[in-house]
Formats: sequence, structure tokens, C-alpha cells
Amino acid sequence: MAAVPAFARYEVDVRRPNAARIHDFYLGGAHNYAADRAFAKQAVRIDPELPLVTRAQRSFLRHAVRHCWAAGVRQFLDLGSGIPTCGATHQTLPDARVVYVDSDAVTVAFSRGLLRGEPRACAIEADLRRPDQVLRHPGVLSHLDLREPYAVLMVDVLRYVDDVTGPGRVVRRYRHALPAGGFLVVSHPAPVEQLMEGLSIEAPAVVPGAYAGIGRKGHG
Repeated sequence: MAAVPAFARYEVDVRRPNAARIHDFYLGGAHNYAADRAFAKQAVRIDPELPLVTRAQRSFLRHAVRHCWAAGVRQFLDLGSGIPTCGATHQTLPDARVVYVDSDAVTVAFSRGLLRGEPRACAIEADLRRPDQVLRHPGVLSHLDLREPYAVLMVDVLRYVDDVTGPGRVVRRYRHALPAGGFLVVSHPAPVEQLMEGLSIEAPAVVPGAYAGIGRKGHG
């Protein structure tokens, strides 16, 4: 088993597989342990394309944040982010301000340890299915200026939103909260055009097993 980082030793149980660390393993990262790798390999026997799809989603995220940066956006709200490794938003754009949001306490604890010494990036524990909770979170408000353009990243996370909650309702709240010039980045197993209602869709992308889109809020 890999050594447990000092910051995680008393916060993270590495004997139990963790979804974010499994995701890191598929990306080729180093922040995973024997239990994660064993579970990940078992899952690949059922679905051999899991690593390919995971890496494709990460490639889309990197493409999307660079697109937003080129358009002048310097702030990113990364929802359901998992562990920020292997080409995560702050690694792709070192000068950007980034808030990583995850509802899993273990993932957030691990992320905070990894982000020590990164003044422009932080991780908060919040549920993306509760947009008002996220958008009013002190960690978000102290790190981002939501009056200025920012990008909401929802890459490969909406499949975890149940039908009762409704992915459309969740996305709509984040979309409406965006200021003019802000971006919504989405990948989802279902077509994303309806989720982008009222936004101009830019830079179409293809992600295996998903639909993906980058939408920008106009000034009208």
C-alpha cells in the first residue's frame, strides 16, 4: 500500500474504497490506495471502457476551462470535483481562482490537504444538488466574486442527480445565477441543449458516452 500522506492520516480511512480516489486511479494518478485499485479493477471487468471515459471527461474539462480562460473568465466553481489531481482546473490554469465542491467529507479532507500552499484554490464540502447552499457558502463567497464572470463546471456529475431532484432544475438555478459573461460547462449522458437554454453554446465537444457543451450567458 502506498504511504498515507501526513495530512490524511487521521482523516481518511484508506482501507475502504473511495469514489474520488478510484477516479484518480483511472486518470493515472498517485492518490489512491490498494482498496481503491482493487475495486477499480473489478469494475473494469464489468465495463472495460471506464478508464477511457474517465480520461475523456478530464480532457473535456481541460478543453473547457481553457476556452473560458481565453474568453476572459478567471474564476471557476468546480462541482462534484473529486480529488483535484491529474489535470484538474487549478493545475490547468495556475492563475485562476478555483473552488472545488464535493459532498463527500473524505474527498474534501483529502483535497484540502493537497491544496495546502495553493492560495488560489480551495475545497468545500457542499451538495451540488442544493445550489443555494453552494452559492451562499462562506468558502465560495470568500474566494470568488460572483458578481464578476465565472464558470460553473458540471463535468460527469449530473448522472448522480436523481430524477426526483431533477438535473434540469439544479442546472437552471446555477444558470440563472451566472452574471453576464459567465459560463456553464456540462457533460451528461443525455443531450445538454435544454440544460443550456438561454445561453449561447460555444466550442462543441465530443465525449465518449456523453454529450458535452460550453454555454455562455449574454448581456441581454
